[in-house]
Amino acid sequence: MTMHKERITSLLAALDRHRIYVLLALVFAIMPFVAHGFGTVNNLTTVLKSSCLNATVAIGFTLVLICGELDLTIGATLTLGAMLTIGLQPHLGRPGSFAVAVAAGALVGLCNGLIVTKARVNSFIATLGSMTILQGILYIYSHGSSVSVTGPADFRLADFLEKPLVPLLTPRVLITVALVAFAQGVLTWTRPGRNFFLVGGNRETAWFSGINPARYVVGAFVVSGAGAAVGGALFGLSMCSATPNLGASCLMDVIAATIVGGTAMTGGKGSVLRSALAVLTFTAMFNGFNALGFPSELKILIAGLVLALVVIHEAAAARRHEKARGRRPMLMEELRRKAPPQERES
Repeated sequence: MTMHKERITSLLAALDRHRIYVLLALVFAIMPFVAHGFGTVNNLTTVLKSSCLNATVAIGFTLVLICGELDLTIGATLTLGAMLTIGLQPHLGRPGSFAVAVAAGALVGLCNGLIVTKARVNSFIATLGSMTILQGILYIYSHGSSVSVTGPADFRLADFLEKPLVPLLTPRVLITVALVAFAQGVLTWTRPGRNFFLVGGNRETAWFSGINPARYVVGAFVVSGAGAAVGGALFGLSMCSATPNLGASCLMDVIAATIVGGTAMTGGKGSVLRSALAVLTFTAMFNGFNALGFPSELKILIAGLVLALVVIHEAAAARRHEKARGRRPMLMEELRRKAPPQERES
């Protein structure tokens, strides 16, 4: 009975650790049978293209969350990246406007990181204020309307970014995959990447290990700002336009995907790859819901329920872990095995 219970517990723990792979497999296994046209090449290409923006933004956001912080400016920063890339293009050219947009995003992240580490302001409060300021700047810059470019070269670039080079894979999708793979590789295989987890897990331990936690937190915010700007810039180039409310839904979508993907809200645990796969899962699920004719309100409700269940589960698991810390649940069984034969029989 004990061994059977241990196996069930081990299986449930494995399913929890790999839940995003299970959810992804379920979505792509069920949707082709219930949603007409979901499994076609054209529709799957649309799903991949639609997930690129949030997947790019999720790279830096995951890094910030691994450090135990929160960045609420990602939606406004991606809008800033798109706005500057399109708006400055007639004056600076395409490379120049793209570089300025990414630099502006990195500057936003730098300011956020310094406010959090030097001024000791809670990241939620700090980035909430930065988000509000950014939104005001965006509306002043755009006068509340969209910006666009209409040159033949702009349309050719947009067509290139959105046209599949091979089935399913457009250049923007390949760029996103490359960015996710690079970020995951840095986190997994390099010492600075692993240090982010130590900083998020226990800053005091990181400090005694010779790591400067503030430097890593600032770096995470800079990567988050630059990554959000890159995502917005690529999206703007592929659409030849940008609107002031481009990133309105990005924040909640990325938060939900990152947490469902397994990144801990308390820091010290996370994966850029799993965050990107969670973005893909939600995008595919919503695409299927659209094919089924579900209203947008229901889609938002379902996403909220999934997020709420995962958050409750994570909180309960953390509480169980805290209670069990230092305990040895199999202690009596271990003592019985080590006891002399006559004592075991008694």
